[in-house]
Amino acid sequence: MTRTRTTRLRRPLLAGTTAVAAMAVTAGLVAATAEPAKAATGPKLSLIAATNSLTLTSWKEDPGVYLDLGTYLTAEGRPLELKVTRKSYKDPVTVTQTVYEGGKAKAKTLPKGTVKDFSGLPGFAEITITDQKGKKVLNRTEDFCPNNASGRVRPDAPATSKYPESCPTNPFTLGSVWGVEKGWAANTYAGSYTDAVPLKAGTYTAKVGVAKKYRDLFGIANKPATVKVTVVERSYEDDQGAATPSAASRSATAGEHGHGAAHRTPAAHADHGPGHAPTPAQAAAPVTSGASPSYNVGHGPLKAAPPALPWALKKKQAARSTPVGDTAGQTDGSRKAPALQPLAKRPAGKPAVPDVPKPDLRSLPAYGIVVTDGEKDIPGKDYLAFSANVWNAGPAQLVVDGFRSPGKSKMDAYQYFYDAKGKQVGYTPTGTMEWDPRPGHVHWHFTDFASYRLLKADKKEAVRSGKEAFCLANTDAIDYTVKNANWHPYNTDLSTACGEESSISVREVLDVGSGDTYSQDLPGQSFDITDVPNGTYYIQVLANPAKRLKETSLDNNSALRKIVLGGKPDARTVTVPAHELVNAN
Repeated sequence: MTRTRTTRLRRPLLAGTTAVAAMAVTAGLVAATAEPAKAATGPKLSLIAATNSLTLTSWKEDPGVYLDLGTYLTAEGRPLELKVTRKSYKDPVTVTQTVYEGGKAKAKTLPKGTVKDFSGLPGFAEITITDQKGKKVLNRTEDFCPNNASGRVRPDAPATSKYPESCPTNPFTLGSVWGVEKGWAANTYAGSYTDAVPLKAGTYTAKVGVAKKYRDLFGIANKPATVKVTVVERSYEDDQGAATPSAASRSATAGEHGHGAAHRTPAAHADHGPGHAPTPAQAAAPVTSGASPSYNVGHGPLKAAPPALPWALKKKQAARSTPVGDTAGQTDGSRKAPALQPLAKRPAGKPAVPDVPKPDLRSLPAYGIVVTDGEKDIPGKDYLAFSANVWNAGPAQLVVDGFRSPGKSKMDAYQYFYDAKGKQVGYTPTGTMEWDPRPGHVHWHFTDFASYRLLKADKKEAVRSGKEAFCLANTDAIDYTVKNANWHPYNTDLSTACGEESSISVREVLDVGSGDTYSQDLPGQSFDITDVPNGTYYIQVLANPAKRLKETSLDNNSALRKIVLGGKPDARTVTVPAHELVNAN
């Protein structure tokens, strides 16, 4: 249970691109023991080091070193594939591994407690660092997200990885898929989601191994990797004219992804000025352990992980203080996601809703719930701010196009339907889209996508939020185990997904398995509780409130989150009880 009063937080903008580069390394493989012919088999996993020496930087103004040591987990023979799920919020998170028996895939249930959430394998990497005299100066463990930044270890490996690009962090995630593609390697670095370590300038030896429980579980050889580490101290003033490095970029510079500050520590809200930066206690969700572009980064004050560069670029990057970017023959994942293209013209013919698969919109309980005094720090006013997510359980995408008549301020919106082969077989009008010029938005919103209401203890409405228009984007991986889930959705980049003020048409898509989070700081993402009495209430997140969108089911569109308001005027508090087993405010 959490009591919170705070200022507003930021909504993240993030790109879903993958850092992919060829990796020419020699992976020592685990020697396979003889097995019965019908025994279930998995991948051959090995821990490797991309280099035997590297240099890390400790900034004088903000000392500490992040241990991106260039160690990777490789998979050979078959991919490492894990499916992480929970039946409901009353049930613990469980994990199964995909293994093969007689060439057929089957699920192998891993021991209870193997995972605790959806952020990765806890305590996977064991790191020991000694100084030049052989004295141990550090001994720690780090979590590992198999979906971390990765690349191929041999040229005949699959050209792309089929697995998602990060481990989800939304506290109400229901299902995730983690994997290391065969012939690929995933960085074991946990990103800035781990604490920096206080290492003085000098030379050290780092020994990185895999915890015994995972060696036993996956058949990984006990062969720790050894890396010589040189720590140098630098000052932000050393690079005249260069942008000040953020905490997320001290060990591996973050690429400038399309979601702006998504991969850097969130700054104070522009309207607030300095002094309003979120504190760790205000976190809306647990931090991820991904060192790659991550869903939900920044939804609340999550520390943003730098996208760990493919090892081949590490030495080239070490001396640079600006992002590498995409250049000829090199991609570090910083390219912006392209905008989705609507149809060239309005649909013609008679509207029809065919009997084909449709999306299934579902609401998640509100989280990141805080009391604030408003966007402009209004004296005498109290607002209840929150994050909310509506996701698509499928089995079909939600596809909405908006078309603008010349000179009009709104677009007419249409929902499209497709058959199993992807052919458009129908459409229906479904409201409008409107341009929202407010800071934090500045794009086209589809109206009536969701509604927020504060309900009394008897579930009768007390306050309704004015927020009922949304730019649809795949910001969060909510359940990638549902049928037809897309592990690599497009429009994760809000800076391009929802059009410009001059747009004549816009396409907005919510893909299967993904959800769209709106965070606390956005205009309308709150209730005015100035005159609302103290007591027990429920925040209702309601998808498709006008029922204009055609769905698989309309019976699962509402989600409630219990809260208790307290305090005095201009000093209100909110207590947020755990939602079944999910204890996230």
